[in-house]
Amino acid sequence: MRLFMKIIGVTGGVGAGKSALLTRVMEICNCKVIFSDNVANDVKKKGMPAYDALVDLLGDGILEVNADGCYSEIDKKKMAAAIFKDDTLLQKVNDILHPATNKYIADIIDKEKTLGDIDYLFIEAALLIENGYKDIVDEMWYIFASEEVRRQRLKKARGYSDEKIDGILKAQLSEEVFRQNCDFVVDNSNDLDHAIGQIRKHLEV
Repeated sequence: MRLFMKIIGVTGGVGAGKSALLTRVMEICNCKVIFSDNVANDVKKKGMPAYDALVDLLGDGILEVNADGCYSEIDKKKMAAAIFKDDTLLQKVNDILHPATNKYIADIIDKEKTLGDIDYLFIEAALLIENGYKDIVDEMWYIFASEEVRRQRLKKARGYSDEKIDGILKAQLSEEVFRQNCDFVVDNSNDLDHAIGQIRKHLEV
């Protein structure tokens, strides 16, 4: 059993390449990565913490219907349509999802501390700073990429329009705030090898 597992929060704006970078990080060190998008999907599954609360709030209309005509999992597109342009309803959904996601992550942290098998536990999310993870992690990393690079990535990988990108960037924290709240900055404006080199040096791996 290892004596110490370092918990590292990894944040940054959309299009910064956090997920792609952490996928590579898993190849260079003994670690586990918690991807927040995956957790948010997991807590919405049937039998999981947020499922019943979301269905109670939004109704059966957000559910998939299986071949037997029975309701099953939450359909992401139906859920998105149900809260489209309704800020009050969106806030209620977030009030369900955020605590459920945080609890799910906390349980993983406790489990990994008990097992003692890994050197690093990475938690990736855009909203780590806003959700108070500075008090949970040992280090907070900011994955930086220039706005121009992020725009190019979002257009190529996700097909986003300039208007949609403008709205997303406006809603996110500024570069200054990210830098003020993070212990280590990784410049991911170039290729992944360049960014991995910075991480190798920082972690001495």
